[in-house]
Amino acid sequence: MHVKKGDKVKVISGKDKGKVGVVLESFPKKERVLVEGVNMIKKHAKPSQDAPQGGIVTKEAPVHVSNVMLMDPKKGEPTRVGFKEVNGTKVRYAKKSGEVF
Repeated sequence: MHVKKGDKVKVISGKDKGKVGVVLESFPKKERVLVEGVNMIKKHAKPSQDAPQGGIVTKEAPVHVSNVMLMDPKKGEPTRVGFKEVNGTKVRYAKKSGEVF
């Protein structure tokens, strides 16, 4: 998977196209990521210990990983991700600037 928790990404397709957010969680087996402030859904919650009032809760839903692009740390633009080996370690780098993430 080309994105990890904590990465800054931009949504490139769907209803939230153009939004930028941080990856909160990734689900590699399902090929999905949870991005902060993207794909918000409303969920009806029963009163519980966490939410004693209950009611309608707004939260993020996972987005398919193909719909997000990693932001280049140097230029601040969306970029494709490449993999290369540096000192025997596999690292990710930005295709636009060559910067290592």
